[in-house]
Amino acid sequence: MTALPRWADLVLLPFVSLLVALLAAGGVVALVGQDPLLVIQVLVQGAFGSARGLSYTLYYATTFVFTGLAVAVAFHAGLFNIGGEGQAIMGGLGTGLVALWWSALLPAWLMLPLMMIAGALSGLAWAAIPAYLQAYRGSHVVITTIMFNFIASSVLVYLLVNHLRPKGSMSVESAEFAASAKLPGMHLALGWLGLDWPASPLNLSVLLAALAALLMYLFLWRTRAGYRLRAVGASPGAAEYAGINGRHQVLIAMSISGALAGLVGMNEIAGVSGKLLLEFVSGAGFTGIGVALMGRNHPLGIVLAGILFGALFQGGAEVAFEVRGFSRDMVVMLQGFIVLFSGAMTYVMAPLLARGLGWVSRPFAKLAKVANSGVSHG
Repeated sequence: MTALPRWADLVLLPFVSLLVALLAAGGVVALVGQDPLLVIQVLVQGAFGSARGLSYTLYYATTFVFTGLAVAVAFHAGLFNIGGEGQAIMGGLGTGLVALWWSALLPAWLMLPLMMIAGALSGLAWAAIPAYLQAYRGSHVVITTIMFNFIASSVLVYLLVNHLRPKGSMSVESAEFAASAKLPGMHLALGWLGLDWPASPLNLSVLLAALAALLMYLFLWRTRAGYRLRAVGASPGAAEYAGINGRHQVLIAMSISGALAGLVGMNEIAGVSGKLLLEFVSGAGFTGIGVALMGRNHPLGIVLAGILFGALFQGGAEVAFEVRGFSRDMVVMLQGFIVLFSGAMTYVMAPLLARGLGWVSRPFAKLAKVANSGVSHG
């Protein structure tokens, strides 16, 4: 089988996967009596057609970039971290607890970095336990991270119901944080620069997500530590022979992965709700798996895939509202098709795409060969 060129693997294959997913979803939409072109038009318009719609798209994308990066860095070490959901929950819990304890006492310039550090460390700690169990006890990280998702959810429920809920309140949520624990919205930040922007949940954590993507690229492809991590993921035996401790790389990769997932709390807790809620993650950890697959586990691809999934969430809400008979479940179906074709079906489409590229490039290769032959004879 002919291997795909690097550019085709990172750019062309995800694009083809998305196109096939849209065609398949469009066929299903047509079967249930809806107009696929109308649905796509309303979805795109709702996600990108206005400043407010774009803000909501980027707000959703911010969370998905964090969880997508979390999945990707573990994948580069040969690990499949399915625990992003639980790590995000514990990261948000750490973010919220610091805010509840100290936001009334500390200024925002000190409070917000403390919340970020607490969230990252909480997610890191929650991921480090399954990492240790795999590296030193032989427990598979897929099984342990799935179990830790349920444990994290139960811990959050227990604390909110029994300790963090204000007395007399029937809502399963904490008290409001003080103003110093509130991350400024993007409309406020742009207002400081004299730019008018509509109010939305989009906040400054979108810049944190972009910075995280840049740092992950530099770490994985521009540092020796990143090279060691990728070497273990590519060939554990060869890496061990070269003197790289595979167990240490498992701990490092999962710790970074958990820290990235833990930053979800900065977007959802510090940036939007201003208090601890029961369902602030809402499946974003699992969506991150699809984002990482669609982005080919590359930071730039994950940013683009995060925006795509953000558009599906925002545009899908508009479609469910504007198109009669089109339910939110159909939007979930579209997301499922994208995950299917960018994940499992990639192994089916990649060989076909490689053959197609070879067929297209063959005439140009012959022309180049004839030209080179003419130059050598001359």
